[in-house]
Parts: sequence; structure tokens; C-alpha cells
Amino acid sequence: MQLRYSFRMYPNGPQRTALARAFGCARVVYNDALRARETARAGDEAFPTLGYLSKLLITEAKKTEERAWLGVVSAVVLQQSLRDLDAAYRNFFSGLRGERPRMGAPRFKTRRDNRQAVRFTANARWKITTGKDLWLPKIGNVRVKWSRALPSIPSTVTVVKDAAGRYFASFVVETDPETLPDTDSVVGVDLGLSHFAILSDGTKIDSPRFLRRAEKKLKKAQQNLNRTAKGSKNRTKARIKVARAHARTADARREFHHQLSTKLIRENQAVAVEDLAVRGLARTRMAKSVHDAGWSAFVAMLEYKAARYGRSFHRIGRFEPTSQVCSVCGVKDGPKPLHIREWTCGACGSVLDRDINAAVNVAKAAGLAVSACRARVRPGPVPAQREETGTHRDGHTTVAGIPAP
Repeated sequence: MQLRYSFRMYPNGPQRTALARAFGCARVVYNDALRARETARAGDEAFPTLGYLSKLLITEAKKTEERAWLGVVSAVVLQQSLRDLDAAYRNFFSGLRGERPRMGAPRFKTRRDNRQAVRFTANARWKITTGKDLWLPKIGNVRVKWSRALPSIPSTVTVVKDAAGRYFASFVVETDPETLPDTDSVVGVDLGLSHFAILSDGTKIDSPRFLRRAEKKLKKAQQNLNRTAKGSKNRTKARIKVARAHARTADARREFHHQLSTKLIRENQAVAVEDLAVRGLARTRMAKSVHDAGWSAFVAMLEYKAARYGRSFHRIGRFEPTSQVCSVCGVKDGPKPLHIREWTCGACGSVLDRDINAAVNVAKAAGLAVSACRARVRPGPVPAQREETGTHRDGHTTVAGIPAP
């Protein structure tokens, strides 16, 4: 399977200038190719091929006075920019045919985009030096903070600059699946807002609410940005401060998702979650809290980590009545308002925690053997059997089934 590894880069002043030049040249070639294809489409003509665009927009363009500056960057960067456009068109048309989720048509890039990226393949002869620097053609040795070792030798590296002005080296490598020791434990996960995750064994994991906690700092940074004049250097500095504040919040949320998903995968042989309608919930008054939780990213992590470590991952339908069915007797008790967090089953008398009961039902709907006794249900008062009652017709009394002397 393929995994992406990203490492923080720290280019110096001249290297940042060279990278900015590479970002700009790749963007210009991408936009020129997009314009050529859109012109052909408007004229009801066939799309120009990738080879034709490469010859016209790179090889021939370098010989002209208007595009001579394309020669200051690696040609591999420009070729990969054309390949990115070709992949964008393929994905767009595949979505129209229903072969994948629909996405928008390719759009023109600008220097104000939040993300700038260029890719170097093996043809560029990039390498990791003996001093653990990343050597890139026409850029030089760039310092990289290697937080972990790469499992295999990558063939390409993508240099990314995000909205906060940070640089990353991104590698896609082939890895073999790792098999963890088998365990008898399985778990159902119910995702929520007050508690981020509720497990079928009764464990409740509080929601960190990273965005809510950072709102005060984000508000102040945004106010400082609004006070600056458009086009000024102070506005650029203020914009970067806002982007860094949001980046810190996103990084903290991602770290929390990684730690929790890894823990669940390592400790359980099978994990079941509910397919939530995140897009619909994001249109309600709970939109900010829904986006702050990041359920989709967390479920995606569970899915790929389960495939990597040989665990089973199950996703049940979003219309499964997990909050309406008693996990003890299986009787459907009907929908309940959100403010009811605990309810008593009318059939068996069990007192059920709404979230834990839902987590148990998620596991059962996925076919996992989860006992309802793990859901911390409290049996309610059940009428005693006739032979266990305290008074009999003959006047003798019994206590707990033991005849009185």
C-alpha cells in the first residue's frame, strides 16, 4: 500500500526565492495548458495532447523572449505541472461518468492560493545527502527535520508551501502491511459532540474542541488583519499570523485523531463506526462544532490504519436506528429527543445510557460479538417470580427464597 510521509523543510533566503520562482513557473505552465484546452473545448475541437502541450508550452516557449525565464527552473517541475492538469481532467470526467465522486472542473491557479506545490521525480536526480539535507535541482541543499525514517526509498518528492508560510517535503512510498498480534477485543464507536467518541465498552472520550478553545486568539488575529490596509506589508504579516493560528489548531486536531485511531486499531481486532451525514450536519446550527470535531478525517484514519495493520473495519449505514433499539433485548423503543441522555427500556426495564447503548448497537449492526453487559446498563426493577415472593397463602414468609423458621 502507499503512504505519504511529510517532513518540515527550512529553506534559507535564496532557497525560498528559488522555490517561489519554481512555484510561479509551474503555475504559468499549468494555466497556459488549461487555457489551451479550454479554447479547444469552446471551439468544439479535440483536446491537445500532453506531448503537444509539452513541446509548445515548455520546449518552444523557452526560446521566446516572453517565456525565456522558464529555463531558470528544473524542466521536471514544468512537466509534472502538465501531468497534474491531465490528472485533474481525468478525475473531472470520471466524476461525470459516475466512476468516482463528482468534482469541479480544473480552474486557473493564482499566486494567492493557500497551497503552492511542485514535484520532482527521479529524472530530476534529487537526493538526500549524507548530511541529511534534501538536494533539489537549481535550489540546492535544503535543511529538513526528519521526524522518522522512511520505510522505503521514494521515487518522487513534492515540495509544498502552505498558507502559514511553512515548507514541507512530501514523499509517497510503497509499504508492506504490518500484522499486529491478534486480540479478542472488538469495539463499536459512536461519534458525538459533547464526547468525541463513545466506545461499546463504556469508555467515553471527551471532545478536545480545539477550535472553540482557540477562538479568542483567532478572533484577535482576525481583528488585527481587518485593521490593516489592503496591499500593505502589514496586511501580509497579519494574514500569515491568522494562517499560523489556524494551522496550530488543525495540527493539534490531527495529532489527536492520529493518537486515538492508532490506539483503537492496536487494541481491537475489529472496529465499527457509523456512516455519519457530515455534510448535512454542517448546514445546521451545530456546523462549527461538527467541523471542529473532524469526524470524516478520524474515520478515514481508522480505515487506512485497519488495512495497514490487518484489522477489520466496518462502516454501518447512517439510517441504522442505533439510538432507538435496546442493546439488551433488541426492542425498538422509538426516537427520542437529544436532551434525553438516559432512558429505560419499556420491554426489559434496563436503564440505558444513550451514547453507550448506541455504540453497542453499532458493533452489533456490524456483526461484531459485543455483549450488552459491557454497555454499563442497569437492570431496572423486575417483578419477582411467584416462588420467590415474600408471603405465601399458608402465612409462612420467605426471605430470598429461604423459608422462615
